Amino acid sequence: MLRGIRGATTVVKNESTEIIERVTELLTTIVQANEFEMEDIGAVIFSSTPDINATFPAIAARNIGWTEVPLFGTQEIDSPNGVPQCIRVLILLNTDLPQKDIKHIYLREAVVLRQDLKQESHVSES
Repeated sequence: MLRGIRGATTVVKNESTEIIERVTELLTTIVQANEFEMEDIGAVIFSSTPDINATFPAIAARNIGWTEVPLFGTQEIDSPNGVPQCIRVLILLNTDLPQKDIKHIYLREAVVLRQDLKQESHVSES
């Protein structure tokens, strides 16, 4: 069965090092929370707000060994109501887990995107 895992994080500065660190943290937290292997991933879609352009967020996935996973990056629309300096991810995952058991992860300032989700153990400080 194909399921989607969503997540997002924010950066303080539009700098390559920070972008890669934050996305690495997000991906690692998603993997730990959902307990899956790289081989289970069908594809990953990254998006970032227009104020993030210092590097591609997908580089973080390559750095953690997701070398065979299809990755795609895109830019969010420049919405006045959006969360600034935000990077989102959608992981398409082959899993037997029911949708209700998928743990979506929102870190840092991105927690406001899904306040309906319980995030206690996954919220990082800015």
